[in-house]
Amino acid sequence: MMINSSEQSSTDSELPRAELSNELWEQHADWWQREFTDGVDPEYTEQILPIISENLADCGTVLDIGTGEGQVARMLATNGHTVIGADPVGAQIEKARARGAGPIYVRAPADRLPFSDGSFDGALACLVFEHIDLVDEAISEAARVVRSGGTFLLLLNHPLLQTPNSGWIDDQFVDPPEQYWRIGHYLTEAATVEEVQKDVFIRFIHRPLSRYLNALADSSLVLTKMMEPAPPPGFLGQAPQYLAAAAIPRLLVLRCRKS
Repeated sequence: MMINSSEQSSTDSELPRAELSNELWEQHADWWQREFTDGVDPEYTEQILPIISENLADCGTVLDIGTGEGQVARMLATNGHTVIGADPVGAQIEKARARGAGPIYVRAPADRLPFSDGSFDGALACLVFEHIDLVDEAISEAARVVRSGGTFLLLLNHPLLQTPNSGWIDDQFVDPPEQYWRIGHYLTEAATVEEVQKDVFIRFIHRPLSRYLNALADSSLVLTKMMEPAPPPGFLGQAPQYLAAAAIPRLLVLRCRKS
């Protein structure tokens, strides 16, 4: 989920962690389906989907972890892959099955995947791990179900630039005026509930990049490529006041090989 941090507001919650995340996604799945799927979001159509297609091109069988309503899985199936999508949110799986187009869908969390060891040539998690508490278990499970020599592709909201309380600053009180991206407490792991749109609340978990890289290494997933692409033209065109942000990546992509 590529959220503009300048539009976020954070609130703490004392509710159980995983249960709260799933409950919020059940309540607001229609927001995600409406705002980010079926070609309406340029960050997906111009950037995310092409990156996934290119980096999983040689994987015959693919597991889409946190598939949501299935737009990534559908794209891969259209490209000729055999795809299974897994997601713990019933409202997302229901919509994914209704939209069809080839993949098989199962309702399952990322930390408890119902598949045998080495079942897939490749697996991916696209903008998912920012919502998962049991990140070590989820990465371990991704590694387990990918065959030796297979690929795991992890796409994240960029951890450095999506910290809590980060965002675009347009400072008109200095001479000359300045525009820059404010970075929050990057090294502190933190969970926040964000109002991403009026009356739509989603839970996010920030972790520094080292947390992900070390967990990948611990699970024998060897980094082979790291990408920090600039925001695509379609996104910048929707927010001309942020054109200076063209040099600030919103997305981080880690491609790994199962050793």
